[in-house]
Amino acid sequence: MPRYDRLGASSRLRFFDPLPHLTAAGLDVTAAPFFDDAYLQRLYAGQPVNGWALAGRYRRRLAALAGARSADLLWIEKEALPWLPADFERGLFRGRPYALDFDDAWHLRYAGHRRAAVRRLLGAKLERLVSGAALTVVANDVLADWADRAGARTLLRLPTPVDLARYQSAPTPPGATGGFRVGWIGTPSSIRYLEALAGPLAALAASGPLTLVTIASRPANLPGVPEDFIPWSETGEHAALASIDAGVMPLPHTPFAQGKSGFKLLQYMAAGKAVVASPVGENRRIVSDGVSGLWADSPQEWVRALAALRDDADLRHRLAAAGRDLVARDYDLAVLGPRLAAALARIAGL
Repeated sequence: MPRYDRLGASSRLRFFDPLPHLTAAGLDVTAAPFFDDAYLQRLYAGQPVNGWALAGRYRRRLAALAGARSADLLWIEKEALPWLPADFERGLFRGRPYALDFDDAWHLRYAGHRRAAVRRLLGAKLERLVSGAALTVVANDVLADWADRAGARTLLRLPTPVDLARYQSAPTPPGATGGFRVGWIGTPSSIRYLEALAGPLAALAASGPLTLVTIASRPANLPGVPEDFIPWSETGEHAALASIDAGVMPLPHTPFAQGKSGFKLLQYMAAGKAVVASPVGENRRIVSDGVSGLWADSPQEWVRALAALRDDADLRHRLAAAGRDLVARDYDLAVLGPRLAAALARIAGL
């Protein structure tokens, strides 16, 4: 039971992409997303949520739970029914074993909510779900620590996999213009992190040709930063990433950012591109400074790191090669998909 259909990155990467590996392990999976692509399209466009449509999504999820009475296992992304209490959810599972999957610090959305009533009613919801789960799958060490404290019975640390076969390692195509091309890929909810690079990127653009390549649903529009906006699509993201020289993943030192999984970095690396990242959370595990990428925390460090990549093609190529090797060894779907399938099959009794 993924949260989204394929347009939602977490569901696409952690639920839909691994399905062939689950099938190969003998698992027969029926997907029942809570939100459809139309919901995300409206959300990304800044349009209000349709209340009647939202009520319909709850009805469909309730029907899916009722129709899964004979299922050996419920495989759920984060929670089955958003904004409803844990005891209500678990009652609908009717004693069936369930597995939960978390790719970021979702529990903080309830525990840190601005409304006291939400914190009181739902602040410990996901911890309660974890304590009753037959399997909890988490994307990084921060989430593993949280799930362990919540009483997870069986815990699997599984990074968000990259399907390396979809990416072609190649230098920036000769037709790409704009000098040094700095790439960022992401959703509207995370574009605020990119805004921290407005000053460093503007300073670099003032000293030489530079273009920010934004692969998203809307441009970043950073002051003083030339931008090549490429609308994101599942089929086009690999070609878009091939057009950059280096990829960036800035993050603040906040609890929610600490729980993020560094997937942007893995995408850049899979595409054979050098990376610069804030040394926050999972970024520190993925990037070994000076080996598989560069760290940058302050604006001055961002300027220095990006300038080093701009001015030294050999450094870019060396870091890029190490990054792609890392993805092939530890993060490829061909490696992680069978691991997930084996864990789910054990819990399902297959």
